[in-house]
Amino acid sequence: MDLPSLALILRAALSPNPDERKAAEDSLNQIQFTPQHTVRLLQIIVDGNCDMAVRQVASIHFKNFIAKNWSPHDPEEHSKISPADKALVRENILVFVVQVPPLLRVQLGECLKTIIHADYPEQWPGLLHWVKHNLQDQQIYGALFVLRILARKYEFKSDDERTPVHQIVEETFPPLLNIFNKLVQIPNPSIDVAELIKLICKIFWSSIYLEIPKQLFEPSLFNAWMLLFLNILERPVPIEGQPADPDQRKSWGWWKVKKWTVHILNRLYTRFGDMRLQNPENKAFALMFQKNYAGKILECHLNLLNVIRAGGYLPDRVINLVLQYLSNSVSKSSMYQLLQPRLDVLLFEIIFPLMCFNDNDQRLWDEDPHEYVRKGYDIIEDLYSPRTAAMDFVSELVRKRGKENLQKFIQFVVEILKRYDDYPLEHKPYRQKDGALLAIGALCDKLKQTAPYKSELERMLVQYVFSEFNSPAGHLRAKAAWVAGQYAHINFSDQNNFRKALHSVVAGLRDPELPVRVDSVFALRSFVEACKDLGEIRPILPQLLDEFFKLMNEVENEDLVFTLETIVDKFGEEMAPYAFGLCQNLAAAFWKCMSTAEADEEGDDPGGALAAVGCLRAISTILESVSRLPHLFSQIEPTLLPIMRRMLTTDGQEVFEEVLEIVSYMTFFSPTISLDMWSLWPLMMEALSDWAIDFFPNILVPLDNYISRSTAHFLTCKDPDYQQSLWKMISCIMADNNLEDGDIEPAPKLIEVVFQNCKGQVDQWIEPYLRITVERLRRAEKPYFKCLLMQVIANALYYNPSLALSVLHQLGVSAEIFTLWFQMIQQVKRSGVRTNFKREHDKKVCCLGLTSLLSLPADQLPVEALGRVFRVTLELLAAYKEQVAEAAKEDEAEDDDEMDGFDSDGEDEGEGSDKEMGVDEDEGDDADSNHLSRLAARAKAFRPTDEDDDESDDDYSDDEELQSPIDEVDPFILFVDTVKVMQASDPLRFQNLSQTLEFQYQALANGVAQHADQRRVEIEKEKMEKAAAASS
Repeated sequence: MDLPSLALILRAALSPNPDERKAAEDSLNQIQFTPQHTVRLLQIIVDGNCDMAVRQVASIHFKNFIAKNWSPHDPEEHSKISPADKALVRENILVFVVQVPPLLRVQLGECLKTIIHADYPEQWPGLLHWVKHNLQDQQIYGALFVLRILARKYEFKSDDERTPVHQIVEETFPPLLNIFNKLVQIPNPSIDVAELIKLICKIFWSSIYLEIPKQLFEPSLFNAWMLLFLNILERPVPIEGQPADPDQRKSWGWWKVKKWTVHILNRLYTRFGDMRLQNPENKAFALMFQKNYAGKILECHLNLLNVIRAGGYLPDRVINLVLQYLSNSVSKSSMYQLLQPRLDVLLFEIIFPLMCFNDNDQRLWDEDPHEYVRKGYDIIEDLYSPRTAAMDFVSELVRKRGKENLQKFIQFVVEILKRYDDYPLEHKPYRQKDGALLAIGALCDKLKQTAPYKSELERMLVQYVFSEFNSPAGHLRAKAAWVAGQYAHINFSDQNNFRKALHSVVAGLRDPELPVRVDSVFALRSFVEACKDLGEIRPILPQLLDEFFKLMNEVENEDLVFTLETIVDKFGEEMAPYAFGLCQNLAAAFWKCMSTAEADEEGDDPGGALAAVGCLRAISTILESVSRLPHLFSQIEPTLLPIMRRMLTTDGQEVFEEVLEIVSYMTFFSPTISLDMWSLWPLMMEALSDWAIDFFPNILVPLDNYISRSTAHFLTCKDPDYQQSLWKMISCIMADNNLEDGDIEPAPKLIEVVFQNCKGQVDQWIEPYLRITVERLRRAEKPYFKCLLMQVIANALYYNPSLALSVLHQLGVSAEIFTLWFQMIQQVKRSGVRTNFKREHDKKVCCLGLTSLLSLPADQLPVEALGRVFRVTLELLAAYKEQVAEAAKEDEAEDDDEMDGFDSDGEDEGEGSDKEMGVDEDEGDDADSNHLSRLAARAKAFRPTDEDDDESDDDYSDDEELQSPIDEVDPFILFVDTVKVMQASDPLRFQNLSQTLEFQYQALANGVAQHADQRRVEIEKEKMEKAAAASS
């Protein structure tokens, strides 16, 4: 296609007529892979006679085409652009990038980035030569522009991936330094000079970001660069040409140069100039930097800050970076000595004014309170904020140099507070007081633990903070709420003071000013956490929740949801009357946040997405709080179902974990699992097979609930066929060689769930599941995963020993499997601790499987096999008994700790816990009392850590809270009863076994028999206690 025809199609792509636009887009798609299409697009982009709108469309189409097709993400997919076309593009784009206006250069820059990342150095070895040649020619801007993209490719690369940087620096830094030197010496430089210096700074930044190139370790060369950076840092920015508009001014070329210079010097100082952080080989460089440059930079930075002291302008980002440098200098003695003579001026005339409410704050407060709130709670904004950097400097100063500075700074703040009180109402310096309150809030951790201040905090709050809850200045009402929240946890000697502050914060939820309402919600969280008497909040709870949801309709802020979670957590089941309404409101807020997040997909504001996650977490907290009221779940289900249905697809990848938690609660606590809830099963299966393998441990929990709590439906439903669906998923995952052992640990656990819950009803699945288990076992490497696979075999034997054994014989693996199993059971470390089957649950499953073998007749279990199984089972039962007794002792010790006033909720047992699994001790409890902690423990118990260390116990944290049908089976009683049946049915066989037993095994057998009798008595006692509790 010739250029005029292509230009016509591109123009049609701009048509207001949707049909014409669609036809043009279809045409572009049809011709995009024709030879030289990309080159023609480039020619249109660079054609100055062509309409700018057409050139822009061509540039965007070109950028998107290159991004998608130059180097496809799928390594198996070949690029559809021919090598000849690629060569032509590489040859021309370097020249064209300089010729086009900035609007189009941005698009070509993105294309260059894609091509360089894919092709350099292998397919584009001549690129560096082109850059070097043009740095010495008339094409300096183009060379710098391309070199910036090339250097950026390696900015975050380390070690071997960084090798090309050495050649880039070797070839380009000498001419770069020469250009930089000449540019700095130009008198009255234009804005174009600033653009060139900025590019040089960015190239230098990318080259030194992770590691200083070895060439720069040469002192004279490094010094030459540093002299130029210090020159830029010291010299004033030209007055002429500065935009009046603040937003345009901070983006002005010369201020950008200043920012990048400060950035580079900060990076050199914090990463390479600190003796404590350096590798031994770089210590000489750090020492040289400290000696020759660090102090000089500090002096320049202090001089820069004097500009704002005198009422001049510095961009926020420059102030922030300079203060970061000063904060890093406080802990270093030599730097602190340089700082000390100017510290008072810095603290009281520069830092403190930055902490005060200012004209920009007031403008934003008045004109866009929503943006004021967003900025105040946005951690990204904190990276650029002078106020945050000022607070960080003060915090670091009093933390590292508190002895000489804390009292001085607090006295200054108190003087401001006192002077404020002395002023008449119409002249009160509200902004200064705002800064003083911010300082008090920022220093709360230090003041809470430092005498004499910690004993004066309550009086200070009452006198200077609480009085501002009724201030005529909205920003002071907001700051009072925030400071009150910071100190809500102190011990109030007069509870009336706490009560008044709490009620003032609650009143702030109805303030006419939005930022006051949001800061009040944030503070309320601390007050609810600190509140010893919930009777203070209980009467106003309905109004409180109303105000919450009004605010959630106005603002998407995750801190709102955090406070709501705290209230729900604190009041627990008392939230039942509000649970339905809360879930409705949170669901509505969630959909609103999701739509905001989707609309801002290309933006950089994560607020909507974070708030959406918060809404789901809050819903989980509510479901948790009403877990003993199952009737509520069926009421709440219709509200949550649309969220679960949509977010279990690819649309919900950002919130998948939170949604699965809700599904887990709904399938665990509902009286029955509805057909609507069953409709989520296929969505989880699809996600798991497609993209959600990382969430397998989370998906395991609801799948377990479906099978264990709605077993009949799982077994009988044929459309869809859940058994077949489960088999398809597990068999694919177990057979996938690309998945590591740790990725698929939930698979054998799911097979266990089926065998234990469907005993006698899934005979047809024993053979297929055992087959894939044996196949995977042969290539399994991780010890914990091997144990899980072996437990599938143990579960199959417990399910039906005769059937399972015959399957192992058919597969020709029975001798191999039992040899490996016995080896694993008896394997110990040097310390004597067992290497495998470390959890109580593991031992119990193995005991039940092996004991079931003992029930087989002589023709299925020959005498030598019988003796071996009998001995191994006795050893394992003895180990199990010892572990249960040890866990009971630990529980007793924990209970004693709780009686001594220590707060332990019994849920967070720690990774290596051997706490009892709920086999016996929990049987006397109310049936519902442990539901919550069991469910909470599931994900943890199902998801061991990723440490693949044979010596680590992390993989063996106990599933102590996990419910299973074998909870009701006592392994000691089962063993004794099985042996008694053998004794009665085949006395001769039993006699032969007894006579061949060594003394230690006879002693073990007697011990197991005695313990079984003891367990019978205990179980009977627990049943009677449970019956008595139920009747009362």
